[in-house]
Amino acid sequence: MSDRAALLKGIRAWLVLFVVCLVLSGATAFPLVHELRWTEDLLRSLSVPEHLPALMHWIERVRHGLDTADADYPFLLYGTDWLAFAHLVIAVAFYGPYRDPVRNVWVVEFAMIACAGIIPLALICGPIRGIPLWWSVIDMSFGVFGVIPLYIVRSRIKRLEALAPYPAAVPAV
Repeated sequence: MSDRAALLKGIRAWLVLFVVCLVLSGATAFPLVHELRWTEDLLRSLSVPEHLPALMHWIERVRHGLDTADADYPFLLYGTDWLAFAHLVIAVAFYGPYRDPVRNVWVVEFAMIACAGIIPLALICGPIRGIPLWWSVIDMSFGVFGVIPLYIVRSRIKRLEALAPYPAAVPAV
């Protein structure tokens, strides 16, 4: 296998992994009410309340809030439907780098910027919305862990670009 083919195969494998994770994280935003009930039941069965009472209190509080919103204000959950949809749409954007990584490296760079943006969002909006700092750290970890495969993909795309020169991009008119 040539260096170019091996790089392309690796790039595509990392992109598929990233897209699968993006789709899964988006798809889980649809059934939040049910997922949180299942999570609470699972944590209770694992004796989490005795070992991590702050976590259990937070899960109970969020579940109560979602139950109330679902029963009395279901339109509020429409926002999480849009969150899920955004994840799915962003995942589709990665078809460009999958097809032609060098020309579409900007999608990967854009996603890296989005991962970096998670940190200030969590640090600013978390306290405003009453989110515990430890939960904001969990939220920020999505940006930290998300940027790792993207960085690997970008590095490999740059190596691929160095192997075979591509024609200059045609400027938009």
